[in-house]
Amino acid sequence: MKDPRAFIKIPRQEAGYRPVHDRIADFGEVEQTLNTHDRKLQASRCMDCGVPFCHWACPIGNKQPEFQAALAEGKWREAYNILSETNDFPEFTGRICPASCEKACVLQLSADAPTTIRENEVAIAEAAFREGYIRPVEPKRNGKRVAIVGSGPAGLSAANQLNHMGYAVTVFDQNEAAGGLLRYGIPNFKLNKSIIDRRLDVMKQEGVEFRMSTPIDVKALPEGFDAYVVATGTPDARDLNIPGRDLKGIHLALDMLSQQNRVLDGATFSASERVTAKGKHVLVIGGGDTGSDCIGTSNRQGAKSVTQIEILPKPPVGHNPSTPWPQWPIVLKTTSSHEEGCERRWSLSSTKFIGKDGHVTGVEVEEVEWIPNPDGGRSIMQPTGKKEVLKADLVLLAMGFLRPEQPTFPANVFVCGDATLGATLVVRAIASARETAKKVDAFLSVRN
Repeated sequence: MKDPRAFIKIPRQEAGYRPVHDRIADFGEVEQTLNTHDRKLQASRCMDCGVPFCHWACPIGNKQPEFQAALAEGKWREAYNILSETNDFPEFTGRICPASCEKACVLQLSADAPTTIRENEVAIAEAAFREGYIRPVEPKRNGKRVAIVGSGPAGLSAANQLNHMGYAVTVFDQNEAAGGLLRYGIPNFKLNKSIIDRRLDVMKQEGVEFRMSTPIDVKALPEGFDAYVVATGTPDARDLNIPGRDLKGIHLALDMLSQQNRVLDGATFSASERVTAKGKHVLVIGGGDTGSDCIGTSNRQGAKSVTQIEILPKPPVGHNPSTPWPQWPIVLKTTSSHEEGCERRWSLSSTKFIGKDGHVTGVEVEEVEWIPNPDGGRSIMQPTGKKEVLKADLVLLAMGFLRPEQPTFPANVFVCGDATLGATLVVRAIASARETAKKVDAFLSVRN
């Protein structure tokens, strides 16, 4: 710890976002950055707590006090070395992780101003690339081959770990480019795809082979490999099968998000194929991060209006006594996309889609109440009978994803990430992949 009183003398300073009027005109990353002097000051606010709750809350077990102490001293290379011990892709998580570490920071409890751990993380990763700390090193090979099915965050992490262990790794994916959710689910304004390509270039130089546009049936895995890792994510989104679902203008969220990312990458679509909010009243059903991404994308495409509805009640603002520190706080979250223009409503259940000439024009919704469950557990939803119609000529369904069911696999097939956990955070998918890589290595090591 450079200065044990830094957290008192130095206020929390976030890099913030580009101005709204500027950022909604393009799909560039919205988040800004601090200069190196201010970034080091922010890292110095870490108190190196005796019990590091930041570390406890981090799914991949990052050593936040250690890498922030190095950063505060200006030891950027050392900071990256510490960070990369636990995290394969800090340049990804530093941009898109919800930062459970910060919610568990002691300064969150004591001053409502946690250390800027997430921003510090991505600053370290960017410095590592910029200064050339990250150099491809091809490991010594052990003669065994592993196939990875799926190139999302879990597949990439498993590939990276196993490659460094000496296995010849081949990654298969049905899409035209690697990245999975990172490339096709997360908008460019949160994660520019050049950041993914930069890391992929390193992995390729280190010997990882990528076979894109190659669909693989997990029940008929390709021959010639000693082990397999299934990292196919959660491909099936939760649908809303209510009357009128067959009307045109109703789409799953990823139909829009993945298509927009492909357009930015140079792909073209016919007018009938294009899912666009331009000139439309957009209704986003679902209050999570995917719904937020739909809002930001809709505004950039030129929507007339954007409304987001959620079936759950509005969370408390600021603090929630039912989720005390150091737990993850269930509180109202306002994202950069919400700031760009959106009406938000809660406790609304969709009952039917309304249309004209085969196209959606609105959604009938009903207000619901959430009653405490006398047996404990989740509250019980109770319709109130209060209905109204929300105008919409584009409806985006962002209600999460279904947990995939996997077949029974042979002993040399391992499953990781969302393919086994269900839809979860990128950082949890990476954690799962790292553990799976260890299991693959243990399995193959006893079969010499």
